[in-house]
Amino acid sequence: MIPFPTLMIPQFTIFASIGWVDTLLPLIVPGLFGNIIMIFFLRQFLNSIPDSIVEAARIDGASYLQIFWTLIMPAIRPALAAQFILWFMAMWNDYLAPIIYLNSPGTQTLQLVIANFNAQYAIQTDYPLIMAASFVALLPVLIVFVVFQRQIIESIALSGSKG
Repeated sequence: MIPFPTLMIPQFTIFASIGWVDTLLPLIVPGLFGNIIMIFFLRQFLNSIPDSIVEAARIDGASYLQIFWTLIMPAIRPALAAQFILWFMAMWNDYLAPIIYLNSPGTQTLQLVIANFNAQYAIQTDYPLIMAASFVALLPVLIVFVVFQRQIIESIALSGSKG
């Protein structure tokens, strides 16, 4: 709900004080906690599970952990897969956070390298090199999408079907 540009300076100050600047940790650790969109999407998905199923399992003597692993988890697996894929794509394609936290060429992400190709060859742009690097950057996202496209479509189709 709070845009990243409003958090940039305080977050940079915190990460600089604990020595995380110019490492990949500022890119990895905040992403592990998800965001409000993920929470809202999963909440909407969980609201579509009828309470009567959980109550029936509880009456049958199932513990809360059994109910979660045998009933809830299989039902929300498509939503979790879709959120993981969307999170991966957002983290992989992020440009703003890496440009803030990563300074040395050895730690730069592929998106920063592509941008540096464009800036480095501004006088005589080497389009084949930029296109090849862009294709390499596209491959992981394309592979993840092709492997998990069924879960993405299923979760998006089911998330709006509350009746």
